[in-house]
Amino acid sequence: MMQPQKGVCAEPSLHAQYLLFNVVDDDPQILREKLSRILDVFDDYENEYFEAMVTGIIAIGAGFWDELYPGSKPTQLSAFPKMECEDRSAPDTGGDVFIQIRADRLDVCHAIANEVMALLHLHVELQEQVQGFRYLDGRDLSGFIYGAENPRGMLRRQVAVVNGDIEPEFEGGSYLHIQRYRYDLRRWHTLSSRQQEQVIGKTRQHNIDSNEQSASSHCVRALAELPEDQTPTLIKQGMPYGNVILQGLFSVCCAASGKAFESMLYSQVIGNSDGDYDRWLDFASAETGGAFFAPAIGFIRHHAS
Repeated sequence: MMQPQKGVCAEPSLHAQYLLFNVVDDDPQILREKLSRILDVFDDYENEYFEAMVTGIIAIGAGFWDELYPGSKPTQLSAFPKMECEDRSAPDTGGDVFIQIRADRLDVCHAIANEVMALLHLHVELQEQVQGFRYLDGRDLSGFIYGAENPRGMLRRQVAVVNGDIEPEFEGGSYLHIQRYRYDLRRWHTLSSRQQEQVIGKTRQHNIDSNEQSASSHCVRALAELPEDQTPTLIKQGMPYGNVILQGLFSVCCAASGKAFESMLYSQVIGNSDGDYDRWLDFASAETGGAFFAPAIGFIRHHAS
């Protein structure tokens, strides 16, 4: 059984570095070798700073996969499902290589990011770097719990990792979709606590369904489950980011299927036949978006030689 990258099913951590690159080198073999060496960097820091709980993900963009690994492609790896409806949009801004670094120590995340850049700087240009952090007791900057519906324990692998019976060549991999959301928290905080709970559909304190939950509540429209049996379809691995001026969420979704995220995004942006969309999008704007695949560790190492 092929081993997935450790960051795919990892439990929440305190800090993250998200690095998004465009490749400028015409020699894919060099990049394949460097990606394998980044796995070594993850392992080295995990062993030396075991208390930091280091995990990482290397993922290849849908538009770059054929250049890096010609000849075969995950069956459901396709361009980011960009959507637009009225004043709501989910743009596709692409990206060739996405790297997620997570740990319970900010300095360790920083050190790993520096080593990644040292390995890749001749071959890529940095499109975006975002530093994520755990907010309070695992909350989004909206003040509500983030990712409460995520699967637990062994179910995480079932939900996030490709089954070898379905895609033998890509067993242990995971489909990733990323977005960077920018929040209008000043406007959000003009709402009363009751109004905020109506938008989210949950109570702030205990994260239980609000009595005034509706079809346009965030928890309904952004449901990452199959409604008929409440089976999770993806893991939300994002984290808040920002400073006192610019704040938001760097969203990372991992799934065994490339269609799980598209279904959720459609429910949020387009909504249902009655016009019910995710009301949280009145306060959160997606500024970036990209579709990726994170191959199993063995796949990356095999193709490096």
